[in-house]
Amino acid sequence: MAGFKTLDDLDVSGKRVLLRADLNVPMEAGRVTDATRIERTVPTIRELAEKGAKVVVLSHFGRPKGKPVAEMSLKPVAKALSEALGRPVDFAEDCIGSPAEKVVAGLENGGVALLENLRFHAGEEKNDEGFARSLAALGDLYVNDAFSAAHRAHASTEAIARLLPAAAGRLMQAELEALERALETPEHPVAAIVGGAKISTKLDLLRNLIARVDALIIGGGMANTFLHALGVEVGKSLCERDMADTAHAIVEDAKRRGCEIVLPLDAVVADKFAEGVESTVVAVDAVPADKMILDVGPASISDLKERLAAYRTLVWNGPLGAFEVAPFDEGTNAVAREAADLTRAGKLVTVAGGGDTVAALGRAGVVEAFTYVSTAGGAFLEWLEGRTLPGVAALSEATG
Repeated sequence: MAGFKTLDDLDVSGKRVLLRADLNVPMEAGRVTDATRIERTVPTIRELAEKGAKVVVLSHFGRPKGKPVAEMSLKPVAKALSEALGRPVDFAEDCIGSPAEKVVAGLENGGVALLENLRFHAGEEKNDEGFARSLAALGDLYVNDAFSAAHRAHASTEAIARLLPAAAGRLMQAELEALERALETPEHPVAAIVGGAKISTKLDLLRNLIARVDALIIGGGMANTFLHALGVEVGKSLCERDMADTAHAIVEDAKRRGCEIVLPLDAVVADKFAEGVESTVVAVDAVPADKMILDVGPASISDLKERLAAYRTLVWNGPLGAFEVAPFDEGTNAVAREAADLTRAGKLVTVAGGGDTVAALGRAGVVEAFTYVSTAGGAFLEWLEGRTLPGVAALSEATG
């Protein structure tokens, strides 16, 4: 991974620091319902403020399509940010022009301001240099703390990094260091757990991983497609039968590269996916024609636990079963808790990400125990696919 500057490389005292954060948080009736993203960027804001910077926070919210939309204003977020910081946060009714200039000019050293939704201007998503220059005029330095938006080449994540001295915030730094430790310079053996419904949505991810990991553990509906490709009948299970040739090609490619493909040994099956439905455990090659696979079984769980003890690094994206409904969360929970125990013992580096993955690990109660859990969603997936993320590349290329 290319080098990038951090807060350690900047003299921020008395400087206007434009901080790109991701405050695109869930809201209901004008109130923030999940402040996780706010809380994760607080350390960067607090450090800048305590070093005497004038902190100007930039963020998008929702998809207003380049025009002001009242219900997508960041104004309610300013209050939540103030509460999380424990200090006042000024709010500007626009992110450029006189409203923004006035608020920024009024900041004292250590002061914090939040500007209105960047996406109220079409230039943001178009990565328009003119819009980026209007933003840059408000600051002396630029800090990107929004890895979750780094896969978008937008004015506030890409163009602006070429206009001001640029660095990564603490959240961005932690994310990049965790990802590097997981796949760029990992301790081997390295394994990846990839679950979810369809391999058609994760082809690039699978192809990139088999070139980088020693073992690829496949779960969820994806595993059914691989089993079908290998001639195993999967009954009424979710299965992309038209992807059988692709799945088989991935298995063969993995063999050539020395990457072991790990599939379930047994399965929890039921008539339908519903709360309270009766379920049974069968060998993976004995799934009744009228049943569907909804989770891995106890033999698979034991096998995976034994394997985890031999790995040194684990990357996780996607649940092993239909974790949203008990008891089909048992496989994911058991394996996640084993990985967490090994992490606590210093025997395993665990990096996980993706919406369903974060939710599943949350249900298992292990988020804090993993080495790093990314909330970046699309950016995390694109990184797993081996893509260049514009927001990260811009920091690496910044020469200021």
